[in-house]
Amino acid sequence: MFLGSIFTKTTIIGKDNLPKKGPYILAANHFNVFDPPFVIYAIQKPISFLAASDTEFTLVEYFALWLYGFIPTNRSNLNPSTIKMSKKVLNSGGLLGIFPEGDTESDQLRTPKAGVVYLSASQKASIVPIGVYGLKKSLWYYLFRGVRPHIDIKIGKPFGPYTLSKDKINRENELVEIGDIVMCRIAALLPKKTHGVYSNDPKVEQYKKGNEN
Repeated sequence: MFLGSIFTKTTIIGKDNLPKKGPYILAANHFNVFDPPFVIYAIQKPISFLAASDTEFTLVEYFALWLYGFIPTNRSNLNPSTIKMSKKVLNSGGLLGIFPEGDTESDQLRTPKAGVVYLSASQKASIVPIGVYGLKKSLWYYLFRGVRPHIDIKIGKPFGPYTLSKDKINRENELVEIGDIVMCRIAALLPKKTHGVYSNDPKVEQYKKGNEN
C-alpha cells in the first residue's frame, strides 16, 4: 500500500466494476516491472499472479508476490503445473492476476498469449481488464530524485467467460480472437498513444464508451 500512498500519486478509477466475489481473472497491461504491486494496491485483495519462472524480481515485487503468492509459468506456453495451480486458485474462489502479453519489453500494447482466455473459459471465470499507466522508468529512478510519479489505474467492467470450440482449429482461432478482445478492453483503459497493434481497432472505442456508461 505504501507504493500508492507515499511514494506515488495514484488514482484508481472503476473499483466499483470489481465483482463482489471471486473467482475472476485480473488482466492488465505490463509496461513496467513494478506493475504487480500497483495492481495489488488497487484491488486490495489477495491475488495470485502468473509470473515467468525466469523473471528477475525487484525487492518490492518479490515482497508483494511473496505476500500474496505467485504461480511460475513458462513464457511461451502454459505447462501442466501452471494450469493445475491456476485452476486451484480459481476453483477456491480466488483471484488470478495475468499480464496477457507476458513481459515488459514495450510501452505499447502487443498481442497476448493464450493463457488468459484458456483459463477463463476452462474455469468459467470472468475477466476484469485493468489499465496501469504512469511509470515510464523504474520506480527507483523517481525515488532517488524525490519525484512522486502520477499513476493511473483504471478498472474496466468484467466480461466473459467464453465457451471454446471442441474442434482444435476452431479453438485456436477463438483463442486469438478472444485474446484480441481482452487486449482491446485493456486498451480502452489506457492513453491512445499506448494502444500499439490495437491503435486502429474500432472495438477499443466501443469498449471505452461501455466503461463510461
